[in-house]
Amino acid sequence: MTVAPESSEPKIRIRGLCKAFGSKVVLDHLDLDVPVGQSVLVIGGSGTGKSVLLKCILGLLHPDAGSIKVDGEEVIGLSGQALDRVRQKFGMLFQNAALFDSLTVWENVAFSLMQTHGMEREEAQRIAVETLSHVGLSARVADLFPAELSGGMRKRVGLARAIADRPEIIFFDEPTTGLDPIMGDVIDRLIVKCVKELGATALSITHDMDSARRISDRIAMLYQGKILWEGPTSKIDRSGNPYVEQFISGSTEGPIELQARAL
Repeated sequence: MTVAPESSEPKIRIRGLCKAFGSKVVLDHLDLDVPVGQSVLVIGGSGTGKSVLLKCILGLLHPDAGSIKVDGEEVIGLSGQALDRVRQKFGMLFQNAALFDSLTVWENVAFSLMQTHGMEREEAQRIAVETLSHVGLSARVADLFPAELSGGMRKRVGLARAIADRPEIIFFDEPTTGLDPIMGDVIDRLIVKCVKELGATALSITHDMDSARRISDRIAMLYQGKILWEGPTSKIDRSGNPYVEQFISGSTEGPIELQARAL
């Protein structure tokens, strides 16, 4: 993927981000930059706060402290039309696609075009069908319902919806979860293609290292509420960080504390 200059102002700048649920601290003064035009991916085990991080950026959760700036604008504390204006820059591929079962495929893809941008149905349908073609789905799929689709097709529709209104920033939540390795590779290649064609900035979360290597320019590891390593994807296998090394190898031996579960 094309790498933006290191000197450019970050598209997203996060500083000192904190979020706790009761006594459980999930994000602990977290710092992270997402450079313009780059694909940054956050790895970490289940329950480490990756989804909470995304929800804070999207404004779905209110942080306890810290700063989140998008294009230099502080977004923490925004609400109503001000928050909606920032969200218009965003596209999102949810973990399980999160399609509306009662809407057809094209209506799912065109949902934001009609609801947020007020586009007429005929024009929205045209753009939806065109966008579906970008993710390898033919026009005949447009009138099907989500229940009629395979898991891989649902992911493609979710990706089409995420890019339909040409967002500046796209978020990917575990994009290959539930897919076999071959379909996972297909979806990853589509993600890279779509992000590159849009010239978008991307922020993804996953614990799938094969996917992480395919779709990212940079990788950051989240552990105990903080980013403890961040660098180019090409250096992930020689990070020199024992936490990263244990995570990517899948070893039970190392500094990462394993959560004991009762049988």
